Amino acid sequence: MSDESPLDRFKTALTGAARAIAREPEAEIAYTADTPMHQGKTARVPMPGRDIPAEAAREARGFADSFALRLRHHNGALHNRARPEDLEARACYDEIERVRYEAIGETRFSGMRANLAASTDRRLAGDAITRSNSAEDVPIHTALGLMLREQLTGQAVPLAAREGVELVREYIESRTGDDFEQLADALHDQSAFQQLGLDMLRHLDMVPAKPEDAEGLEDDDEQDGDETEDDQDDDSQDEGTDEADQPEMRPEAADGEEGDGEESDDATGDENMAEGDPGDDGEEMMLPQRKNAPWQDIPDSFDYKAFTQSFDEVVEANDLCDAEELDRLRAYLDSQLAGLAGVVTRLANRLQRRLMAQQNRSWDFDQEEGLLDAARLARVVVSPGHSLSYKVEQEQEFKDTVVTLLIDNSGSMRGRPISIAAISADILARTLERCGVKVEILGFTTRAWKGGQSREKWLGDGRPPRPGRLNDLRHIIYKKADEPMRRARRNLGLMMREGLLKENIDGEALLWAHDRLLARPEDRRIMMVISDGAPVDDSTLSVNSAGYLEAHLRRVIEWIERQSPVQLVAIGIGHDVTRYYKRAVTIMDAEQLGGTIIEQLAGLFEVE
Repeated sequence: MSDESPLDRFKTALTGAARAIAREPEAEIAYTADTPMHQGKTARVPMPGRDIPAEAAREARGFADSFALRLRHHNGALHNRARPEDLEARACYDEIERVRYEAIGETRFSGMRANLAASTDRRLAGDAITRSNSAEDVPIHTALGLMLREQLTGQAVPLAAREGVELVREYIESRTGDDFEQLADALHDQSAFQQLGLDMLRHLDMVPAKPEDAEGLEDDDEQDGDETEDDQDDDSQDEGTDEADQPEMRPEAADGEEGDGEESDDATGDENMAEGDPGDDGEEMMLPQRKNAPWQDIPDSFDYKAFTQSFDEVVEANDLCDAEELDRLRAYLDSQLAGLAGVVTRLANRLQRRLMAQQNRSWDFDQEEGLLDAARLARVVVSPGHSLSYKVEQEQEFKDTVVTLLIDNSGSMRGRPISIAAISADILARTLERCGVKVEILGFTTRAWKGGQSREKWLGDGRPPRPGRLNDLRHIIYKKADEPMRRARRNLGLMMREGLLKENIDGEALLWAHDRLLARPEDRRIMMVISDGAPVDDSTLSVNSAGYLEAHLRRVIEWIERQSPVQLVAIGIGHDVTRYYKRAVTIMDAEQLGGTIIEQLAGLFEVE
């Protein structure tokens, strides 16, 4: 610990606090110089700087607190069910919910109160409410949220927004009556709070008197926001694909101190939005829909089948051997590649810089409104009436991304190739995780040599002709996309286990990995296949045509490359895979694998 800087210790403490408040061990806090945002179980909060100024530290804690409170107290599926269609009403509806779960923290913890106040000030710095000169200029969702916060927490409206709120206060209070008091009474019940919030929006003529999407909601969702059950998380994942691109745009970064609700169904994509500039008056809600290309079932023309799937298995790595053996295998892997790890780490750092560069902010200068351009201060002094002295931040699109590494676990990968594949996957996953990119690591092999139980069944059935695939598949999950790398790291040692690597049936492995990717909510999905050649299974090839497995692989690849939203890339070790994949490289020396993975992924991230 002695070599840790104060900033490192601050980051460690902030992440630990967020996990404790959210009651979510997989919550992660990352840092950004750009707009704070949240995605899934990861939040990006403002980087406080090496000296950790007190105000900057409070801002980072505030955004982290908000994020943690959201994970614990906010149910995204419930929130989405009654979400208004109108953009302005939707902005108000989302803001009301954010104020609710932040108020739970503010009213319970004095330290969190100061943190959330700092994050609120940071959000308001770019909000149009701070420069409104008339009621028409005031973003109604911001004013409504600040007035509700005042009611729920006793916190006065921040000075920067006070004048703007007063421009619309009389109008809001004349329409809403005792709505604010009723909302305060339902603070810990998300369902009731949601209904009362919709009533308030009706009183403001922002939603129809009897919205069809809210009917029966209270019957369906009896549990409150603090005690919602795990099965609602599943609902959120089912519903999140379409609406997930729109929910709470707030920077729910977090570090709070407590809450009672349940985890946010972040997989719904509620969290996929960066918090827009609050001054956009609701326009940040107009997010692009996910570009999920239509998908069909496998064509009949594939002319491929399995004799039986009864003996196939999809298994997690830690189920194939005990924890003690995994630790030993991981230690062996580390000792074998101690010299290589530094090289691949440097390459991974280069990838991280390239990814982060895509998220850097840029500005449009000489604008008539926006933030004052410091470089134009002299002109402002000399010609105060000059209208082109402002700058506006450009919107940077950086799609939320998931990467699957599909590693050939066949016997021909034994030795140096599989070792380097494992360590490269390890370092790459940790690197992408730091960049907010989720990574899944999968492997494929067979359960037996020469057919296993599938072949025995075929023999027992009298050896019917053209049986199709005649071996037992083993598909291994080394790391799930939502699992932090620190938990899955030792699983990669399993690739060093004697007897694991057998035969390879690539086509079905690609379909399996591909289907897992399609179930993910991210905008960009990338699959990288690491293999050392064509599919080989002696049992299957001995009773089918010589090119049976290879023909199937070609059709699967062509199908994915032409029709799927998944981006496919392959790396061949010692064998040419460019004859199968359009985007592929072949390396003759396994030492090149780490650098090749980095370069191929960097190229994919830069292609739109």
